[in-house]
Amino acid sequence: MKIDAIRRSYTKDNLDLDKLHTDPIMQFELWLKDAIAAELPDPTAMCVASVDKEGQPSQRLVLLKDVSQEGYTFYTNLGSRKATELSANPKVCLHFPWHPLERQVIVYGTAERVSNTQVMKYFLSRPKESQLAAWASEQSRPVSTRQALLQKFSEIKHKFAQGEVPLPSFWGGFLVKPSKIEFWQGGEHRLHDRFMYSKQPDNSWFIERLCP
Repeated sequence: MKIDAIRRSYTKDNLDLDKLHTDPIMQFELWLKDAIAAELPDPTAMCVASVDKEGQPSQRLVLLKDVSQEGYTFYTNLGSRKATELSANPKVCLHFPWHPLERQVIVYGTAERVSNTQVMKYFLSRPKESQLAAWASEQSRPVSTRQALLQKFSEIKHKFAQGEVPLPSFWGGFLVKPSKIEFWQGGEHRLHDRFMYSKQPDNSWFIERLCP
């Protein structure tokens, strides 16, 4: 399979300093709205990169569930690989790949657990099947067969057939507080536009253009 000739031109847009909001969270929200308006599949999907105690990075796609001036929030099983790694080393990188718009956003920061109140509020907003799946799946742990997983789901569904599904003690969320945020807009002739926001000691943001 020959893949070295697969390429395309990036001509949808360009990015300049005078187009950028001075606040990267506001800029992110503008781009997220564009991704939603363009009806991209899973516009809130982001790659979360963490590092284990041996220094081995790992990545996975999760859904962003909240963005605010504090940062970016997602939820997960606290026994999962990502949660275990982030608890030991909170440094994290998020990547939003909005390819059809020829845009990417990369967030560098640290992760911290969100409050149980916030976790409960989000958990109760999930469809019941998703709540049940949170109980049924020991995320990142080996499972013998898919049938075994479905059997566990069936047992949990029967157990919580009546009333609300309680919040599992092993389920929670992380808030990623950004220290740097990069905005990437594809450019013609591979001369892409890249701008990095870096948080300063006084909580202001310094913006600089990066070479593609």
